[in-house]
Amino acid sequence: MNQLLTDKDDVVAGFFRPEIRSMQGYVPGEQPQGSTFVKLNTNENPYPPAPEVITAIAQAAGMGLQKYPDPLGTAFRNRAAAVLGVPPDWILCGNGSDDILTIVTRALVGPADRLRLPYPSYILYRTLAQLQGAQSEEVRFREDFSLAGEFSQSDPRLKLVFLPNPNSPSGTVIEPDEILQLADRLTCPLLVDEAYADFAECNCIDLVRRNPQIMVSRTLSKSYALAGLRFGFLIAQPEMIQFFRKVKDSYNCDALSIAGATAAISQQDWLRENRRKISFTRARMTERLRKLGFSVETSHANFVWCTHGSRPVQPMYEQLKAQRVLVRYMNYPGWGDGLRISVGDDEQSDSCLAVLESIL
Repeated sequence: MNQLLTDKDDVVAGFFRPEIRSMQGYVPGEQPQGSTFVKLNTNENPYPPAPEVITAIAQAAGMGLQKYPDPLGTAFRNRAAAVLGVPPDWILCGNGSDDILTIVTRALVGPADRLRLPYPSYILYRTLAQLQGAQSEEVRFREDFSLAGEFSQSDPRLKLVFLPNPNSPSGTVIEPDEILQLADRLTCPLLVDEAYADFAECNCIDLVRRNPQIMVSRTLSKSYALAGLRFGFLIAQPEMIQFFRKVKDSYNCDALSIAGATAAISQQDWLRENRRKISFTRARMTERLRKLGFSVETSHANFVWCTHGSRPVQPMYEQLKAQRVLVRYMNYPGWGDGLRISVGDDEQSDSCLAVLESIL
């Protein structure tokens, strides 16, 4: 029987492209069902979205869902353009920023091409390269998470560069002036992944005007508390956007997500207050973690990255989970491991810190 199962597995595997058979695939953070965990492992916003978002979604549902949505998300693009100071035709909507990253990779990177990313950073970038049959080129950050000189080297096989800013897992940032200089040295497009930029003091939207190779991706999952809605967008010059429209799914954003996202980005007062609360809790968490002996990078995101000089962190992750507190344990070969802890509300953060204090 076991031999029959093995033979069947081999037959099924033969249906798939070699790249799919060999790849590990992206593994997201744990998503336990139920609400009994203190969940600080996937950088979700601990606060509910603005009430106007719920109202807008309900109104969109009430208008009926029997018709297809606007394929370009025009209502969102017009509102986001006014908020962000770019023309609407510089914006492409996506089913979360992961959809945006996929569209850009599919459009620009082919078999045997190269996609460059810093290391350690968002591991989905590597998966996207593998899906295209391309090579992911990982350039190590320096110890302080600054970019090494090799990151800007030209290569005729290099078709796309990803730069998460702020970076995950570190929460560190590269200043916009340095990113502009980087793009000027590259001969391919540079996508600045700004999933966490609303929690930082700088962003790269203005750079899109200054260099047509620069693109910026954003998500509403983090700062607008809409991880369950799935909506992201790209800012790029319109000549680039026209090509990306050819690649995206016909209706990649549904009517409810367009309505919710449009309402969310209209609530800039809500965003500022949410950012203030998370920044305050982040600073308090950082101070207490350092007092416990952790090395904590100065974060510009809604999480902190913690390592410990004298104690292994994987057992801490396991002890936290045993007490129903989820954080993200991440191990990067050749770099090291650490705990990435999302910034929760004060009660959630205090629960996590209390367990760590008992462990240490």
